[in-house]
Amino acid sequence: MPIDDILLEAEDKMKKAVDHLRQQFRTVRTGRASAGLVEHLKVDYYGTPTELRQLATITVPDPLLLVIKPFDPGSAAGIAKSIQASDLGITPTTDGKVIRLAIPPLSEERRKQLVHQIKETAEATRVALRNIRRDAIHHIDAEEKQKLASEDNARAARDEATKLVHAYEKEVGEVLEHKTKEVMEV
Repeated sequence: MPIDDILLEAEDKMKKAVDHLRQQFRTVRTGRASAGLVEHLKVDYYGTPTELRQLATITVPDPLLLVIKPFDPGSAAGIAKSIQASDLGITPTTDGKVIRLAIPPLSEERRKQLVHQIKETAEATRVALRNIRRDAIHHIDAEEKQKLASEDNARAARDEATKLVHAYEKEVGEVLEHKTKEVMEV
């Protein structure tokens, strides 16, 4: 595989890792209501695990309330059951047609726990980025050993892989900082 392709593949994987981190952070509860909190929740819909966003509209009428209106009113009980079984720690109230989630404010201790949790998630993403770089460098070294790439090109490619990982680690730090501020906001 040409060195340029190795670097492009590594960059693509790094971008996906950071995008995955953003997706994970969307589900972390803050003191404010957000559709991202529940939209990826799996609901048993006629025996098939289905994402909540495919079964209902999710609105945020005020900062501490989520309203879920199922397309099929018969699925309201299953949606409420899935929310209750999730690790959100929020008890849904339902009138048979609409499900309401009152988002309680977070305690200072819970905020600190969430910050610790998101820092661990960010560190796992950084480790994944470094593993992607390691794999890319391994492929570059293999290309060099097979005489498919010159020593100078291989060195430049290794440097480029390192620059990529630093850029994406910086992006992870920015995403983490933003989410930490959001969680600690009272």
